[in-house]
Amino acid sequence: MNAEQVRERYAGRVKALETRKAEAENAAASSGLLMVGLGVAAIAGIYFATQGAVNWWLATAPLPLLAFAVRRFNASRDEVGRLARVFRWYERAMQRLAGEWVGVGSAGDRFEETEHPYAGDLNLFGEGSLFQLVCSARTTIGELGLAKYLKEPVSLEESRLRQEAVLELREMYELRESVVAMGRFESFESRWETFIEWLELPPIEFHPMLRVGMMATVSILVLLVAAGGFKLLSWEAVARFAVPVLGIQAMVGLQFRDRISQMQNWLGSVSIEAEVLRDGLELLEKQNFQSAKLQGLVARVKGSGAAVRRLEQLLAAMSERNKDWFYVPSLVLVLGTQLMIAIETWRARNQAALPHWLAAWGEFEALQSLATYAFENSDNVMPELMPSEIALRGVAIGHPLLPLESCVRNDITFDASTRLYIISGSNMSGKSTLLRAIGINSVLAFAGAPVRAASLQVSALSVCASLSIADSLLNGKSKFMSEMDRLRIMIERARAGDAVLFLVDEIMSGTNSRDRRVATEAVVKTLLQHGAIGALSTHDLALTEIATAELHGVNVHMCSKGNGDPLDFDYTLKSGVTTESNAMAIARLAGVA
Repeated sequence: MNAEQVRERYAGRVKALETRKAEAENAAASSGLLMVGLGVAAIAGIYFATQGAVNWWLATAPLPLLAFAVRRFNASRDEVGRLARVFRWYERAMQRLAGEWVGVGSAGDRFEETEHPYAGDLNLFGEGSLFQLVCSARTTIGELGLAKYLKEPVSLEESRLRQEAVLELREMYELRESVVAMGRFESFESRWETFIEWLELPPIEFHPMLRVGMMATVSILVLLVAAGGFKLLSWEAVARFAVPVLGIQAMVGLQFRDRISQMQNWLGSVSIEAEVLRDGLELLEKQNFQSAKLQGLVARVKGSGAAVRRLEQLLAAMSERNKDWFYVPSLVLVLGTQLMIAIETWRARNQAALPHWLAAWGEFEALQSLATYAFENSDNVMPELMPSEIALRGVAIGHPLLPLESCVRNDITFDASTRLYIISGSNMSGKSTLLRAIGINSVLAFAGAPVRAASLQVSALSVCASLSIADSLLNGKSKFMSEMDRLRIMIERARAGDAVLFLVDEIMSGTNSRDRRVATEAVVKTLLQHGAIGALSTHDLALTEIATAELHGVNVHMCSKGNGDPLDFDYTLKSGVTTESNAMAIARLAGVA
């Protein structure tokens, strides 16, 4: 299915959704009118009943119908909201297909790590990043799941399982609609960390019999009020017995007041995502997948939907407790304390399981995002994962963040016979973009996603890049020292037994040519001696001498189209060392006549 066919499929879904949305809006409008009419009738009936003009049973007859109209109105309004979210999802999907996705959707800035071995260098997060292109998660938990898929190394077997899951989910766009439609509200205002932080809070200590005692005092108050109502006791006697009971409740309430306030502050954010999470877990529990990865996720969340639903109910009750209409009854019933005990009991019972439920849901949404990316980029291919050798062989590899029509593709081969590329060429010739294309496609491959290439064979590799190193005033670290730290990480990983894929742009540019040549060769030899493969780009032609047969290295270059303009590049990789000089053309860019 090509991009145009995907666009037509999406347009068909939008048309069907428009019909459903119109029906829901009509239902909401008719229910609203009915609700107003019945409300007026109920008020009029009650007024005339107080005047003795009609019987009370006739006056209250509209109330059941009014309750039905209110329920139908709320359901229709919620349906309109859910469909509106799905429309916005498809709107963004069409923007992705049109190449207008930059600045739309979550950029994942909060997942950036300055010291990460490749995230910043490969533009994984931030405006115009891979995360912004790929992410279509409904929840912040799903965003975290995708960020982990892109940042954290996994075994080749895990990558294979992810591939199978993505391929199964790829055509299931109706399931993606169900995920987008979950809940009544947007959930991006909340923080996924809140769940974990709440679980890690110290437990609120209370005596095991406290809950029983609170239920007993509430029961006594109810019985006293009932006795007064049925005239078994005088109201004076009811008050005399109720005062000490209320005093006991007040003492307990005061003891836990600060903890209840603290709990409300924490749970306000949790409650935003609880409904969406519950919907998601219940949806996931019902699925009958074929791939082992998805089956494992379903098994991990069995029973979680009902448990989170209970938490959601407790959170809703806690929210209602402080509303004006219920404030006095909540004090009489010691509702805050009772709810605190119930929520703490829930936390103790599910403290071990909830992180696993959250992780499973995060993975499911990550796989859904990758499946959406696969569905919308049918020209991409699933890479072949090779467990038997250290290699990366790509035919027509392109950078996935570039527009498809302007993306130049190149063939790359790293294996036992060719373990090192030295890429020479001038500024703007495409060297850095090529290195990023190699790295970012490797990240996609290990995440379980398709890659922008005609074919790609890749083994288990630890990606390390030094492409966007800069001075850090905050950390008091120069660009050169930051680069040395990154090279040290590469060497440490290689020595630890990882098969490193190193990608370095303008290595050691902060030193003189002779020292640079010697130091670079020492670094490259150390990496290659420990099984690494990779590429360096450089302007310094002295470094091209490193690519010897002994190191299984080759020289390649990128240059202009050869039409007389040394700055008109074709971004195509060619064999050998560059022979092109564009010094005066660069000087003219600076204003030299």
